[in-house]
Amino acid sequence: MTLLELEHVGKRRESHVVLDDVSLVIEAGEMVVVWGERRSGRSTLLRIAAGIETPDTGVVRFAGRDSAERGSQTLGGEIGYCRKAFRPSTGHTILEHLMAGQYARRAPRATALSSAWNALARVDAERYASFPATDLNPAEAVRVAIARALTAKPRLLMIDEPTIGVDLLERDGILALLRSLADEGIAVLSSTGEGTGVLGADRVLSLGKGKLHGELRPDLAPVTDLNHRRRAS
Repeated sequence: MTLLELEHVGKRRESHVVLDDVSLVIEAGEMVVVWGERRSGRSTLLRIAAGIETPDTGVVRFAGRDSAERGSQTLGGEIGYCRKAFRPSTGHTILEHLMAGQYARRAPRATALSSAWNALARVDAERYASFPATDLNPAEAVRVAIARALTAKPRLLMIDEPTIGVDLLERDGILALLRSLADEGIAVLSSTGEGTGVLGADRVLSLGKGKLHGELRPDLAPVTDLNHRRRAS
């Protein structure tokens, strides 16, 4: 089932072309990684796909609905965009941050609390519940950002550069988590500028100077912990 479709999407910032006639399709339960160097347009592509930004040209559809149409806004619901930043005004502890977004969706406190704990458990981050957001390292912040998005039970999860700044020993675990979510039926769209950031993907899209230049369908292999790899060798 086609979940997300971008058709001839273009975006400019003043005289700079950020995205140029980009078209792509993502199916339910598929993990797709957009690979590109810095300033390739990969972050803008994810923001437009999520509905955070609007394209200058082209159409973005989610589950067959034009995202520009009134009433079709799905960000924060069916589309979960993982923000790795945490506003102090939203809460002090990680648990408060995960509950705050649910209050905005008018969830009762008991429901918000249960959903927050379940999401933290799903990403193996329950131990961070009482932490201030400022105390998280990059890998912990990614896990918590994913948990916050999962509280809305999204059909599509988006995350920009999930492994940037993450210690080498932690990267496999992050990518394995994203792979497992896709295996459960949640489509995953991420971006990376690193070769290791494509592990576990069903498809890798190459983006350069705002244009898609190709697609790679690697043989899907499980992402294993780096320490396990070292022991096996």
